[in-house]
Amino acid sequence: MNYTNKKIEKELVVKSTTDNLALIRSFTKKAAEESGFADETIGKIILAVDEACTNIIKHAYNFSPDGKITISIKFDSSKFSISITDEGIHFNPNSVPEPNIIEYYKQKKVGGLGIYLIRKLMDEVKYSTLTGNKNQVVLVKYLPR
Repeated sequence: MNYTNKKIEKELVVKSTTDNLALIRSFTKKAAEESGFADETIGKIILAVDEACTNIIKHAYNFSPDGKITISIKFDSSKFSISITDEGIHFNPNSVPEPNIIEYYKQKKVGGLGIYLIRKLMDEVKYSTLTGNKNQVVLVKYLPR
């Protein structure tokens, strides 16, 4: 199938509860499949989106179910872009140093690798603050030619 001229735009708006993570994963999977990614890459995209949304639920909204998360997916030619927007507490991901994975596992730590994972799984990761007190992370994956 030729995906070079394919365009996809989808949006999902959910409340900030972990109950919605399955819906977010399903939404992301369907769009990635329609875009032509291999199963392994689809798994990486889903994991990155799941980590980002989990971080929003835990940290931006402090587990409050009243927050809103907007996931917008755009695919154009070979660029798959997922914009995840929230109105929770602001966060500077650049303040989180890259972990020493060997030390992390030696210490048997649990959690705290979300940002590291997202950066490793995706081709581009951009965080920004939007007008209206909104946070946005944009995750990009390129379709191999």
